[in-house]
Amino acid sequence: MNKRTCTTLATALAAALTFGVTACSGGHGAADDKGRKNPATANNGATVGGTPRKGGTLAVLSDQDFTHLDPARNWVMRDMDFGTRLLYRTLVTYRAEPGAKGGELVPDLAEDLGTATNGAKTWTFRLKKGLKYEDGTPITARDVKYNVERSFSPDLPGGPDYAARYLAGAEGYQGPSGGKHLDSVKTPDDHTIVFELRKPFAEFPYATVLPTFAPVPRSRDKGPQYDNHPFSSGPYKIESYARDKQLVLVRNPHWDPATDQVRKAYPDRIVMTMGLKGGQIDDRLIASSGTDASAVSWGKLRPESTPKVLTKADVKARLLAESTSCTEMVQMHTGRAPFDDVKVRQAVQYALDRQAVLTASGGPALNDVATALMPGSLFDGGKQPDTLKIPLTGDVEKAKQLLKEAGKPDGFTTSITVSNGRKAVGEAIQESLGRAGIKVTIETVDPSAFYDTIGDTKNRTDLVYTGWCPDYPSGSTFLPFVFDGRYIKEKGNSGNHSLFRDKATMQRMDEIAAMTDSAQANKAWQALDGEILAKAPTAPTVIERMPLLLGTNIAGAYGHTSFGGAIDYATVGLKDPAKSGS
Repeated sequence: MNKRTCTTLATALAAALTFGVTACSGGHGAADDKGRKNPATANNGATVGGTPRKGGTLAVLSDQDFTHLDPARNWVMRDMDFGTRLLYRTLVTYRAEPGAKGGELVPDLAEDLGTATNGAKTWTFRLKKGLKYEDGTPITARDVKYNVERSFSPDLPGGPDYAARYLAGAEGYQGPSGGKHLDSVKTPDDHTIVFELRKPFAEFPYATVLPTFAPVPRSRDKGPQYDNHPFSSGPYKIESYARDKQLVLVRNPHWDPATDQVRKAYPDRIVMTMGLKGGQIDDRLIASSGTDASAVSWGKLRPESTPKVLTKADVKARLLAESTSCTEMVQMHTGRAPFDDVKVRQAVQYALDRQAVLTASGGPALNDVATALMPGSLFDGGKQPDTLKIPLTGDVEKAKQLLKEAGKPDGFTTSITVSNGRKAVGEAIQESLGRAGIKVTIETVDPSAFYDTIGDTKNRTDLVYTGWCPDYPSGSTFLPFVFDGRYIKEKGNSGNHSLFRDKATMQRMDEIAAMTDSAQANKAWQALDGEILAKAPTAPTVIERMPLLLGTNIAGAYGHTSFGGAIDYATVGLKDPAKSGS
């Protein structure tokens, strides 16, 4: 989710919007190589369960807590979906519809998608009238400015850094503590906010979908503790939140649906239960008895549960499996031996058995093999190129030859960090690299702490298994965030987990960013993808789907293409609220 003057600007933005609709279609991978329809994707682009009725309790079953709910720190797809659809609103958001239309922007707090002047270096947004927080106080432009500023605070790491990359005069800014403010964000009145950028950015409206551009009143800010209770500007507010146990949302009585064309707020309550076992969640939703009929899964269907779902027509009818458009990869610490040697990194690429990783991730029904860095949605034709042409199961002899050339004929020992639920993937990587003499130790981390752990650049392992999703359909929101070494942080590092610092790559990124022709820029990003891949900071593995199972009483559910296939909480509800037990 993570885009000139007058006519030129309008043309550039229109092109970006058109590209967004195409890129978010999620069509790639819906059928296998023989043309057979993928049984997991039957509900792609569709709404399951009909139109919900208002009322009842929606249950969310989860094996983990959120990484962050604080809008200054929220930069994980599902967390952003949950936060921006239920708890806080942003200047602009995505349309609440399945399929390609979910890639379209619509105003949220703002009256429109913003007005650009000064060659797309100045963006002005006017806020709607009648916007209120959960206590009835008005939402102001100053509150949006304040959250943008607090996103720079060193004690609030891990969030989107578009503000740091694009706002003029942001270098060295450390947040609003001590009364320091950004002159490049102006609020001439309660309903107007103006952003002065250091370079043209025609895609800026897409950036304002991110939680950074949600309002936070200064009087409610509690620093890192704000994560426990974001102050609501959306249709729900937090009634209670016990970390790793349960989150309960109830209606925000001051949310006015007349100001909100996106959120439907069907349930009276939303209860998220955490700490459950993944297999337990799958079995409960497959059975769909009692209150579980009114439940949805937060996390992906486990690979071992897939046969139980795809072989039963009534259960398969309740499965969502949109593409995440996220590329999973083994990221190597390029600043630390032995991965500072490109031949060692290339050896990992050749040793890796992507077929084994695909199987461990749920098989071909739930994944597509990755042959490039950016997802297929960012390439012409919606399909990744295969520039390296490495066999699917790897080339062990080539890997061994590369290690020999690097002075490591006997291999070496290293370690990889994976999320708890990805241990099978870690084992597939461990076994395949072991064939070439690379001995890998697996370290598992709870999903809610995973990004903080791998974002600690001094104390992390040599290898990490993670991925990246474009914040919106443009190469500018993928390659620079994963491979620009100028934005690496010691703590809270995001995206560039290979710690890749390559001058030629960064120079080319700047050249592409300065292009005013969006089609030319798209071609350039696609070419740069192959150039980076050849330097081997990472080894891409799969493009995953987001398999999510629904209870039989769920209605209005679809996987939102712009939120990585997560359920759109703006529209989901219940067929019969009385059956939810509330």
